[in-house]
Amino acid sequence: MRKSPLALSIAALAFGFAGMAHAADPIKVGLALDLSGPFATAGAEARDGFDLAIEKLGSKLGGQPAQFLKNDFAGSPDQVIQLVKRYVDRDKIDFFTGPIASNSALAAGPALFAAKVPFLSSNPGPSQYAGKQCNPYFFGLYQNDTYDETAGILANTKGYKKVVIIAPNYPAGKDHLGGFKRFYKGEIQNEVYTKVGQIDYAAEIAQIRSSKPDAVYVFLPGGMGINFIKQYVAGGLKDTPLLISGSGADEDVIRAVGESMLGTTNTAHWAHDLKVPANVEFVAAYKKKYGHFPSVYAAQAYDTIMAMDAAVRDVGGNLKDKAALLKALKAANFETLRGRVNYGPNNFPVQAFYQRTIVKLPDGTITNKLDGIVVEKHQDAHVQDCKMAS
Repeated sequence: MRKSPLALSIAALAFGFAGMAHAADPIKVGLALDLSGPFATAGAEARDGFDLAIEKLGSKLGGQPAQFLKNDFAGSPDQVIQLVKRYVDRDKIDFFTGPIASNSALAAGPALFAAKVPFLSSNPGPSQYAGKQCNPYFFGLYQNDTYDETAGILANTKGYKKVVIIAPNYPAGKDHLGGFKRFYKGEIQNEVYTKVGQIDYAAEIAQIRSSKPDAVYVFLPGGMGINFIKQYVAGGLKDTPLLISGSGADEDVIRAVGESMLGTTNTAHWAHDLKVPANVEFVAAYKKKYGHFPSVYAAQAYDTIMAMDAAVRDVGGNLKDKAALLKALKAANFETLRGRVNYGPNNFPVQAFYQRTIVKLPDGTITNKLDGIVVEKHQDAHVQDCKMAS
């Protein structure tokens, strides 16, 4: 039986509405946030960076509606595994990001890679994912060791002949100290590993005092660094220079410690006074919204959302074409807060690293000041072990 023109029109209209509903399905991004637990200070900074980017994009990616699923997993690798499973199986996410710590990134990866969900790391860059366990679905903003490799170079430049190095006993801590040792040419007097989340450093400070080093190199992010630096100065070691990983001498730590940090130096791949147009705009917007300078955690989180936005735009919203999506992510076709960045063969950037010194501005603000470039184009040491590089 032939359908009437009216019936055909109604059917066509219904089909059109169904197509519109399908087209309007939001892109889903799973965020695992460290809002409690040992990395809560850094996690709060990352959340603020995510939120600012999402706000700028009007909760869209590549011009398409996006849903940003946010859950606190308290920095627990076991909890992040459960959260990723829920994001993948129930929520059918298109992208994943968020954890601060490398042990959580390593725990999250396998299920995401099996499901072919791109994991854009907003902070950790484990050596495993840069080397033998590299994966086309993992993209890092820096590799853990690179902060410290450049700090080792800076320690050589400053003439430090003997140093004590200290970090928490977890994957990133070992990566960071390994990076420092890779490039430092002097004597490592003592290599100290502390508990994750440790707050009392009396024993470690006594060790440092007895060693009488030329300098102390520290990777202790967030609350760990805050407690260590306060106790270091109170313990009479203020005249022994501290050289700090950029994540342990960032704005979140400076605000908590204050003047005790003046004069300390650190290395990082980003600075809030880096004169890149996108960065100038970001820092102004961040200060207006939150009332203080952003940290590297906030900057990286912001860049992560912008990387997703650029990739969705470049594939025309077709996220089912995984090969095209990975190609678009690797192209990084946007201006990061660090300027134009190129990925190496293992999906980690080749980029500049800077020296920052903590100073007091004329208005009394204590903050990092960009002092120059330590290395112009730096690639991590693990790329040679990555099968994607062959």
